[in-house]
Amino acid sequence: MSARTTEHLHDGAAGLDQRPAAEIAALLAEGQVAAAAMVHPAIPAISAGAEAMARTIMSGGCLHYVAAGSSGLMAAADAQELGGTFSIPEAQVRIHMAGGLPTGVVMPGDTEDATQDLATALAGLGKGDTMIAVSASGSTPYTVAAARMAQAAGATLVGIANNRDTALLALADHAVLLETPPEVLSGSTRMGAGTAQKIALNMLSTVMAVHLGHVHDGMMVNLHADNIKLRARACGIVARIAEVSDATAQRALDAAGGDVKTAILMIATGLERDAAAARLSETNGHLRPALGRSA
Repeated sequence: MSARTTEHLHDGAAGLDQRPAAEIAALLAEGQVAAAAMVHPAIPAISAGAEAMARTIMSGGCLHYVAAGSSGLMAAADAQELGGTFSIPEAQVRIHMAGGLPTGVVMPGDTEDATQDLATALAGLGKGDTMIAVSASGSTPYTVAAARMAQAAGATLVGIANNRDTALLALADHAVLLETPPEVLSGSTRMGAGTAQKIALNMLSTVMAVHLGHVHDGMMVNLHADNIKLRARACGIVARIAEVSDATAQRALDAAGGDVKTAILMIATGLERDAAAARLSETNGHLRPALGRSA
């Protein structure tokens, strides 16, 4: 039997194919819940990793998300949300997925072993950058090779794996062990392991955003409002924090060029757009201290 927990057989898997659909579904749901619970022991490492990510963004460095297979899909999903949710500049985020991001329904498995293009892809990696490397097994050749390059370049490495005592975690500055139980479908880490990875990735990026001043009372005050839904959300955020009507909030947003924090500060302080933006710059983009300062 493999030493990897992700390859073990689930205790309730015997006779799975002979059970009623509802029993199978219940077992799958229970597996997901059990996997999600394994994020809690990793909170210290996740918190430290998020602080490293925030330092990278503040210093002008780049976040490099690296993974293969279903772990790659989890990593890519988190990375691709950073712009819309928190307005993280596109130039500061890179996605390195084995075989490239899939454009169709087929995701070849042999790309996990393809390390030959990594040196070119990571040529610009440096000390000011942070790599977020994800591998359920903790030993995926593509991901481990990238992790070694991060170590050699002096970049900070956040390693996420679902098996302990693995190469990826040994290399990591911040080792996020998500020791999820065996999958109901043995080895299918798109299930419980993937769920735990998604939670951890969401935690990393959200805590990072809090450190950057992009969150205020649980609201996305640095969102990029580029559609009807998000423009309405931006207006609602301004109205709620500044305690004004939607109409007043929208006028302030228009005057602020769509910037939520600037609009709030303009309403709260009476400052003009440039002065409000300057004050936010003085507080490194953090709204609360900007609101607390005297005019």
